[in-house]
Amino acid sequence: MKAACVEHGGGLFAASRLFGGAPSDWLDLSTGVNPAPAPIPAIPPHVWNRLPDDDLMNEACVAAARYFDLPPGKTPLAAPGSQSIIQHLGLLGPGKVAILGPTYAEYECSFANSGNPVEIAPSLDGLAGDERIVVVVNPNNPDGRTYERRQLETLATDLASRDGCLIVDEAFCDLTPELSMAPYASTTDGVVVLRSFGKFSGLAGLRLGFAIAEQPVLDRFGEAFGPWAVSGPALAIAAAVYSDAELAHRIRSDIRQLRAKLSETLNACGLETVGGTDLFALVRSQNAERLYESLGRRHILVRKFDYAPDWLRFGLPRDEAERRRLHSALTEALGN
Repeated sequence: MKAACVEHGGGLFAASRLFGGAPSDWLDLSTGVNPAPAPIPAIPPHVWNRLPDDDLMNEACVAAARYFDLPPGKTPLAAPGSQSIIQHLGLLGPGKVAILGPTYAEYECSFANSGNPVEIAPSLDGLAGDERIVVVVNPNNPDGRTYERRQLETLATDLASRDGCLIVDEAFCDLTPELSMAPYASTTDGVVVLRSFGKFSGLAGLRLGFAIAEQPVLDRFGEAFGPWAVSGPALAIAAAVYSDAELAHRIRSDIRQLRAKLSETLNACGLETVGGTDLFALVRSQNAERLYESLGRRHILVRKFDYAPDWLRFGLPRDEAERRRLHSALTEALGN
């Protein structure tokens, strides 16, 4: 029996049906995607016209390897979004799974659908010690908890002693590269790191992600995806973005500024920020459900959580006009 579908952010059409207005009328703050996308490079016509060849794939993966600071000769596996990798994690084999949560719910769904027994652990100290697979999201979605490399390396060593595997989701790690386990995973058996291209670049619609692990694991995933799993334009854009160090620096700077301004807006409205990452803020409010609905009536979509009814997650407004719109809606909703 398959696990139930998971509710995600970004459901503008559903929100517009519920609260009215065309999707274009809405301010979508429900996702953790950079609202200021990287510029799209010129893409040669043949990239659109042909199936993606090995040279195009290699160019993107080599650029990604440099960006992830992998050792010489190591490259990641490109996939049609990190979500597609999550859906194939059952390939890692049977065994008890512990997921440090609450976190991105698709991990629990994927492993449950693969027949693996799954438990949610509140912390590293809460692990039972008999798990074969442990999933850590670092920084965590939605509360922003982080784990140091040495903590995760110790856990990986412990898991390896019982033929286990550590999975580290680094979808929000682009602004905290010091936390990344990607170089370690590329040379260490039993560690898999997942990276997202679209969240940091603001190009989530490309559906592109990467897995970093030892080659036998990457080969297993690659066989499951089959040929031409990633589009040529996505590979070409990733190669250009990941090869441009100045662009990456500018994106990081822009995201930090947008995040600081979001904090200013939330603080000015008296909301309590209890976590988050560079791409979103997590707010706690006793009136979270009412606030969610009030913002919805004003055509602003944020993320709510069934398992934490006093939480709301706010993505980054793109500019001053969007921040003013959010501030005005919050002020009205909160009666400030």
